[in-house]
Amino acid sequence: MLDGLMRRLIDPPLDRAGRALARRGWSADAVTLAGLGLGLLAAGIVALGLPPVWAILPLLAGRFADGLDGAIARATRRTDFGGYLDITCDFLFYAAFPLAFVLRDPEVGAAGAFLLASFYVNGATFLGFAVLAARRGMETRARGEKSLYFTAGLLEGSETILFFLFLCLFPQLFAPAAWIFGALCFVTATSRVLLARRLFRE
Repeated sequence: MLDGLMRRLIDPPLDRAGRALARRGWSADAVTLAGLGLGLLAAGIVALGLPPVWAILPLLAGRFADGLDGAIARATRRTDFGGYLDITCDFLFYAAFPLAFVLRDPEVGAAGAFLLASFYVNGATFLGFAVLAARRGMETRARGEKSLYFTAGLLEGSETILFFLFLCLFPQLFAPAAWIFGALCFVTATSRVLLARRLFRE
């Protein structure tokens, strides 16, 4: 829901930084992997029982790298593999961070499993929609210039990062927050299925 607004705010400075780094020989794929490493570091901090607030800095740095890799690609050469690597690393990070809270406190396992299940279903509807949109030649730049077709939804990347930051600040609320956020992810997935039914039904 917030991604369209966020893209309009952050894309201009990211594009300037991307062009500067591209001139210095930085690789978009390398920045993608660096962003994943920072995200996994944030998850590791949580999983090891360290104060979750310590995870905020690497989490934000990893998400900054996730935006920067696309800016570098736009300034050099976009590849299908780059887009594939980017979405794969995103999904790995989005799975690792809730898992870290379950590893930290197994008593919240049911809430964590529900949250991860909602991410799985939401991700399936997102990627399935993108495949069908590509087959039909559909394009959109509402969420910035992407390798895949990004559909709008109640919960998108921006909301998920805000949710993760909330968990870092209030880890004791993980269980109720996970149930609520997971339920809203299922609402997002359902709305995307209904949209696909309307657009792609022969």
